[in-house]
Formats: sequence, C-alpha cells, structure tokens
Amino acid sequence: MRIFNTLTKKVEEFIPNNKKEVKMYTCGPTVYHFAHIGNLRAYIFEDILEKTLNYLGYNVKRCMNITDVGHLTSDSDSGEDKMLKGAKREHKSVMDIAKFYTEKFHDDLNTLNIKWPEVVINATDNISEYIKIIEKLLTDGYAYKSGGNIYFDTSRLNDYYKLTNHKIDDMVVGVREGVEEDSFKKNQADFVLWFTKSKFDDQELKWPSPWGLGYPGWHIECSSIAIKYLGEYLDIHCGGVDNIFPHHTNEIAQSEAYLGHKWCNYWVHGEHLNDSTGKMSKSKGEFLTIDLLKEKGYNPLSYRFMCLNASYRKVLVFSYEALDNAENAYLKLKNKILSIEESGKLEEDIYNEYNNKFKECIGDDLNTANAITLIYDLLKSNASGITKLKLIYSFDKVLSLDLLKKDEISNNLDKDILEKIEKRNQAKKDKNYQLADSIRDELLEKGIKLIDSREGTTYEVVNKL
Repeated sequence: MRIFNTLTKKVEEFIPNNKKEVKMYTCGPTVYHFAHIGNLRAYIFEDILEKTLNYLGYNVKRCMNITDVGHLTSDSDSGEDKMLKGAKREHKSVMDIAKFYTEKFHDDLNTLNIKWPEVVINATDNISEYIKIIEKLLTDGYAYKSGGNIYFDTSRLNDYYKLTNHKIDDMVVGVREGVEEDSFKKNQADFVLWFTKSKFDDQELKWPSPWGLGYPGWHIECSSIAIKYLGEYLDIHCGGVDNIFPHHTNEIAQSEAYLGHKWCNYWVHGEHLNDSTGKMSKSKGEFLTIDLLKEKGYNPLSYRFMCLNASYRKVLVFSYEALDNAENAYLKLKNKILSIEESGKLEEDIYNEYNNKFKECIGDDLNTANAITLIYDLLKSNASGITKLKLIYSFDKVLSLDLLKKDEISNNLDKDILEKIEKRNQAKKDKNYQLADSIRDELLEKGIKLIDSREGTTYEVVNKL
C-alpha cells in the first residue's frame, strides 16, 4: 500500500504502528445543514481508503467525530457558532438541529454505500476530555488565558507549520475566510482552546470549566476524541484539503504538545469538487445534495462512479453533463455485468492474476480509475462467467458500486423492456425493420436508449433533466 502523505509531500509506503490494527481518524461533519455532494466526495475517498486497507489484509479501527458545537463560521476563531446559525435559521434548538442533520448525513452515507465508522462520537459528549487536555497544556506552558478565553501558544513550537510549509508571516487560512485580528492573542497564529461567556454570551450550549462558563474550540474536539478512542499513536488522519490549515495544523500542535511525541504518521487529504463558478458551497447557486440528484432522476451511485474515475487528489469539476456521462457509463457497465452467465468453472490462475492487478491499482495511492478500467479488461477477456462474477464481487467490496445488484430499473427491464428488446431482435431477423424501429423509438420515449453491438443489445438511461 502506497499513499500520498501531506506531511512529507510524497507518496509513501504505508507502515502501520501496529500490524494487528490500523488506527484511522476522519473529520466528521458540522451538522448544521445538509451535506452537499462536494462535502461527500471526501467521505467517498475515505471510505475507499478504509476498504482498500481491509482488502489488503489490514484490520482498521476508524473513528469520526460529529461536530455539534464549537465550529465557528470563520476558521479564524471569529463569527458565530455554525450550530447556532443553523438553529436561528430553522427556529429550533441546537440539539434538535444536530440530531436531524446527523441522521440525514447518515442516510446520505448509506445511499452512497459509504461505511459508517466503527466509532462515531458527538463533540458535546466529551467536554471533560477537552478540559483535561487544556489543563495540562496550561500547566506545561503551551496555553494561556487572555480576555476570558484559553489560547494555544504557537510560539512555543518550532515546527507549527510543518504540515503546510507556511512561513510565520505568511499565514493563510486554507481556502476559507481571511484571518481577523484578535487583540487577546499573543501571536497571530494562536487559536482558541476554550471560549467563555466573556466572548459569546448568546451561545446556547455552555459548560462549567475552571476558566468560567463556556464551550470548547473546534480544533480541540478532534484531538481529544481521537486520543480517547484510538490511543496516543494514530496511523492515518483524513479530511478535505480545506482542513489542512488551520484545523489539522492546530490538531498536530495541541496533540503533540499534550502527548510529548509524534502523534500521527500519515495525513491524507481529498481535493475539492468544484462547480463552474469555483469551489462548491452551501451559500451560492443550486444547493447540490444527494436528494436533489435523486429528484432529478439520477442514481446516486453514478456520482460515486464519477468520483472513482478521478484521483482523490485532483480537483473534480461537477456539471450535469459530466454526471450524465458517468451515469450512462455506470449503467452500461452494470448491464454488461448483469448479463454474464454463471458458466464454466472457477479459473484460479486467472482469478489470482486479476485479483493481484486489482490490489496493485488500489494500493497505488487509491487508483480507482485504473481499478475500474481493469473491470472492462476482465469483461473483454476469455475468462469463464463464474470467474468474472467472483472477481467483480470481490472488487466491489472496495468500489461499492452495487455492480451485481439488480436495482429497480433492472428489475423492470427483466419484466418488460427485455421482452421488447427480444421482440425487436426477432423483428430484425424477420427483416421487419419498421417494427424494430418502432420498438426502439417507444423505449427511447421512456428514457431507455438501445445500443447494438457485436455482443448483443444493451441499454442506457437518458433524458435526466
């Protein structure tokens, strides 16, 4: 297994701390609104990473947080809490907002065949853990109290920017909001560990602490949850590229100051999904959710297929035309697979050959595009039907595209459209081309386009908008 490590800026061989169990942490959502498909792209690549590790023989323990407090509208410790913003928008309590959007996020992951991590923890359930870590950071001189808040002192570190290679006078907040000056900070890069009522009197969720009534900063949540549930040595930490700075940079700073040693060996980040105007967001243009794609008639797994045909480290530009092409290719591939007969016997040499090739693809920095190409090569091969089906079943443990599952469209085709295709084939044999053309046109009106080839007649679904 080789993976790109943001910490070293190169593709490296993956070597876990403990061969018996890989510890993997992934930043979860801030549950103040629906997740858009750009957000979900990160969870698709993380899902592929976990399933790749499992496929290659590793046992993975994965933990994810649910941010239901502390994440401000600006990553520079300014603005209101995103959860409070969502509660004001919908005239509900923060906890009602958190419960609703957590459940919706879970539904979206299920729809995209993204595995729910073994350990999923709400930020609000670990207040005592944050306080414990902050107290030690204060005692050890890595934190200070100012203006009623507790800040991490980045000047105590020689390598604060090691994840980003920033210079201290060139501070950039990822691709997000600019940094606003905080007069209570000793250094411009310092960040809040604990907010008190002195700064946010309208905050709905507050807890008692040694420093006054308040609530945790966003960054301390992930460090505390990861350390509590995965231990002091983390193998892999994932997230989107916009988490690199300041969120993951701050996680490293506070975690290693608290632990006194290197915390995580591999930092793996997925690139953005952009639209034609740039980075996708919840605040501009059409709010692209999985539900919206379903309303427009798309199979959500066509979006997963679209993501898997690109590198997780490359910016992917969304358009309905691109999704149409992905869906047509995906459904056509499924049709070819579903038409395979369970014939012949298992050819172990061929099975092992293709299985090893598949491992090479996914083990090469999650090259899912080559893995899908390998399936096309397999379909063209002279392997027996049963060998092809067993290989595709195995590959789909990672790809999770339901390649052998007959969905509603496929079942309807079995009952009705396949009969029409057979009737059309017979009409062509009888040289009744007028009848054959009328059947083709009838199906096209229903959104089913027939495709004739030497292997027979397949179809694709069209007219989605």
